[in-house]
Amino acid sequence: MIVADGPGPASALNDALTRLVVDGGDPGRVATEVGRVLDAGVLVTSTDGRVRDGAVPEPVEAALAAGDWTDPSGRFRVERATSTPAPLGAGEVRVVRIVAEGADLARLVACRTSAPFTDGESADLELAAAIAALLITREHAVTGVENKYQADFLRDLLLGRPGPEAYVEEHLEAFDWDLTRPAVVVCAEIDPAAADEGPVSNQQHRQWQERFARAWRQVVREVAAASPLADFSSEVVCLLSVDDADPRGHHVVRRVVDAVTGDKGGGRRSFTVGVSRESTSRADLPRAYAQARRSVEIGRRLRGPGSTTYFDELGVHRLIALVPDPAELQAFASDVLGPLVGTTTEAADLRETLQVLLDTNFNVAEAARLQFFHYNTMRYRVGKLERLLGPLSSDPHLRLDAALALRVLDLVP
Repeated sequence: MIVADGPGPASALNDALTRLVVDGGDPGRVATEVGRVLDAGVLVTSTDGRVRDGAVPEPVEAALAAGDWTDPSGRFRVERATSTPAPLGAGEVRVVRIVAEGADLARLVACRTSAPFTDGESADLELAAAIAALLITREHAVTGVENKYQADFLRDLLLGRPGPEAYVEEHLEAFDWDLTRPAVVVCAEIDPAAADEGPVSNQQHRQWQERFARAWRQVVREVAAASPLADFSSEVVCLLSVDDADPRGHHVVRRVVDAVTGDKGGGRRSFTVGVSRESTSRADLPRAYAQARRSVEIGRRLRGPGSTTYFDELGVHRLIALVPDPAELQAFASDVLGPLVGTTTEAADLRETLQVLLDTNFNVAEAARLQFFHYNTMRYRVGKLERLLGPLSSDPHLRLDAALALRVLDLVP
């Protein structure tokens, strides 16, 4: 603790924060006390700037808005002042890391427009960050048990093994979860690290996942209260209620995804989302969960990382996704496409030509125009494809098989 020679701001803050620890306060009260003593706006945010507690006076808020300190989702751009303080009018924005036992927990953001923070006040902020770390660690210990309990129960619901009806109703009431309305199951997974990021430790993965899950909890609590949500270690799963005006959940899903995504600043990771068809009863949940998980997998493969994919919009890929054995799908593609399933440049070029021909209903002239080939060159390619695969131009059933096989290759390497 800070030791002061006599009564003053440092000793007042020291006393106030000590009482918070003894009385079981929370990080929001830390922010309030620091703001009062230092005459500043003080926020407690996640490591990537998601505001969880605190407030700033109106003049400071106006200066922050003018300086574009928050993104459209409300994320505070903590990275702009992490290394050194940033100017704000005649004052500054200062960001202090909240760390406990090597774990990066949160950020303490102090801002005022009247004057920069003095060395003594900087020491006050460090003290406040240490106290906030203690309170957040204690908070995580309590909520961690509850979150684990909720996750286990939700997993049982989604896997079709919830237990006796009385047990289910008791837990739904205890968690304040409303499953009486139609809903979609939403699965969200952090995308794999890029190749240029280098190796990532298991501890780093866990920190990413914990921060990701906390972001989803905070946003869902604000957008769709009483919605079940759980962290399943490698994915975050939640149920979002839908209505007749938006039966597929496009509006509510987009609101949540946009808020969690922000502008990807502050170290936010890219993630992929899958959304099930509408579920109208608890008995539907296992099917809906499988659809959401499959949508994540297919969406990432078809559309790349960071996509949001609805099962209802997968077209023929929905049917392919229902085949449980990837080996059977691969065998079908190999039987239909033969050498075109290879990884050579020639095989890839011929697959591209075949897709264009199928898209144009084997109109050779149109296909040649789309691929910037001479008409005779396209005629030669059609002949080569038919020697390899059969009479594609005259057999509609073979063309259907070829079209399906190409879709299979979208999903099965």
